[in-house]
Amino acid sequence: MALWNRRGVDDALRKGDRGAGSLKQYRYNLTPSNARVTLRLADSDPHQDEIAKIVEAGETQLETAISRRSVEDERTDAPMVVRLFGGSRVTGVVGTVPRGLEAVVDEALSRLDMRGEKVRIPAKVVKTRDGLRVDLLIGLTR
Repeated sequence: MALWNRRGVDDALRKGDRGAGSLKQYRYNLTPSNARVTLRLADSDPHQDEIAKIVEAGETQLETAISRRSVEDERTDAPMVVRLFGGSRVTGVVGTVPRGLEAVVDEALSRLDMRGEKVRIPAKVVKTRDGLRVDLLIGLTR
């Protein structure tokens, strides 16, 4: 599923590397409509080696290590990069949040923070025909 933004599909990325997600999976307050909602990261092709290291290490309990967007990031429309926390270390960059869905991730982080939980979204690595990809299990942040 391609993601549409104000300018249309993000043509800077290869079709299989644009990520996946839709605002239709969220309620009016950006809460996932159910616990099965996932968001596939974009721009993972350059980070295949890093993702492969995670798979080789056998990490099963993966969580994101994302910082909330600053005012400067919002102003320049900077991509929201994602690193993973697995076991005892933080990985390098494994992808970016697809364009147009940054607010969904930011709201999920805010929800977790307000509940006093760790500000980390559960994640999993999946193998697709386009290579290794990272899915954020954002529905579990409801």
